[in-house]
Amino acid sequence: MKKIVKRILAGKIVFASIFIVLGAAVGFAQKLSAEEQKIINYIDANANNAVALLEKTVNVESPTENLAGVKQVGAMFKQEFSSLGFDAKWIEMPAEMKRAGHLLAEKKGTKGKRILLLGHLDTVLTGEKFRREGSIAYGTGIADMKSGNVILYHALKALHATGALKDANVIVLLTGDEENSGDPVEISRGDMIGAARRSDLALSFENGGGSIATVARRGSSGWQLEVTAKTGHSSQIFKESMGSGAIFEAARIINQFYETLRGEKYLTFNPAMIAGGTELEIKSGGVTATGKSNVVPAKVIVRGDLRFISEQQKEAARAKMREIVAKSLPGASAKITFSDGIPSMPPTEGNYAILKQLDAVSRDLGFEKIEAIDPGERGAGDISYIAHLIPGLDGLGGTSKNAHARGEATDLAVLPKQIKRAALLIYRLTR
Repeated sequence: MKKIVKRILAGKIVFASIFIVLGAAVGFAQKLSAEEQKIINYIDANANNAVALLEKTVNVESPTENLAGVKQVGAMFKQEFSSLGFDAKWIEMPAEMKRAGHLLAEKKGTKGKRILLLGHLDTVLTGEKFRREGSIAYGTGIADMKSGNVILYHALKALHATGALKDANVIVLLTGDEENSGDPVEISRGDMIGAARRSDLALSFENGGGSIATVARRGSSGWQLEVTAKTGHSSQIFKESMGSGAIFEAARIINQFYETLRGEKYLTFNPAMIAGGTELEIKSGGVTATGKSNVVPAKVIVRGDLRFISEQQKEAARAKMREIVAKSLPGASAKITFSDGIPSMPPTEGNYAILKQLDAVSRDLGFEKIEAIDPGERGAGDISYIAHLIPGLDGLGGTSKNAHARGEATDLAVLPKQIKRAALLIYRLTR
C-alpha cells in the first residue's frame, strides 16, 4: 500500500510539474503588478467604447484628397486627446500643398522615456461604411489605419483613467497625408521630425495584430527612363545608319535591370508604365504614345519604383541602373532620373530592444510571443521619416484584410489585446 501511495504521489508531482510548464507556455501565470492589473481591468470594462469610436471615425470618409474629411476625423481625436490632459492642436499645411494637415497632441512630463506615438487620419479609398459580421468589422480605412488610431488612443485613455499617465512625457502625431505625403516633405514631415527630436523612441500603430511587429520597413523611390533614337522607315531598322530604335533600347535596359538586380534580398524594382512610339505626349496622369508599324520608334518613357531596406542598398542599385543605361545600342541614347520618396526604416539594435520589451509584455499578459515580420512583407510608412533619429517599432495596430481595397476589414476580437499590449508597453517605458 505504501508503495502504491508513493507512486500516486510521484505521479501527482509529475503531473503538477507538467501543468505548471504548460500553464507558463499558454500564459496562465501572469506577471502583472497591481497597477498594471488596474490598467487591464479598465480596458476590459471599456471595450465597447473602443468599438464605438472606431465606428464613428470609419463612417467619416477621409481619403487624402478630401481635406474636410481628414480634418473632421482629426477634430474627433483632438477632442478625445484634450480630455486626457494633452495639449492638442491642428497643424495646417500651406494651401498650395493641397493637404489637410496633422493633429499634434503633447503631454509633458519627466518620468521615464519620452515617447512619440504615430498614426494617420487619411485613407486611400472611400465609400464603405462601418458594418460587422460577428467579430469582423468592415469599412474603408478600418485596418489602415483607423483601428490603429483607436488602439493608440484607448491605450492612453486606460493609463490616464488609472493615474498611470501622470508625469509621463508623450507626444501623439496623427498625420493627414500618410497615404500620399505632401510636397515638399521638409514641410509635410517637419513637425514629425521636430517631435522625434524631442523623443527617445517611437511607436507606430499601422496595421499588425497577432504575433508580429515591425522592426524594419523598406523605403520607396521613383525612377524614369527616357530613350531617344533615330527614326525612319522600318525597312532600315538594324542597319548601321538607322540603329535598332527606342523600343529595343528600352527593352534591353529593362531586361538588364531584371537580370542584374533581381534576387537581391529586400530590393525590388517595378517598371510600372511604358509608352513608346514616334511621338509622346506627357500628361499629368501618364504618357500618350503615337506611331505606325512601318516607322522605327523614336521615343520611349518608362516609369517605375524602387524599394530598399537601407540608403546604401538604394544607392548601390541606382549606380548599377545608371551603368546599364549608359551602354546604349547603336543609334540610341538613354538617361535615367531618380526621385526620392519615403526613406527606409532599417532593422537596428534599438528597434529590436523595443520588440523584446513588447514580447515581454505580451507574454506577461498570457498572449502570444511577438516576433519581427519580414520587412519584405511591408510597404513604406511614416515612421521611416524619423528612423535615422530614434529607435522605433511599428505594426501595433489592428489586424488587416484587404487594406487599400474593397472589403477592408479588421478583427474586433483582437482590439482589446492590442490595446492592452500598447498600454502596458507605454506604461513600462514611462516608469
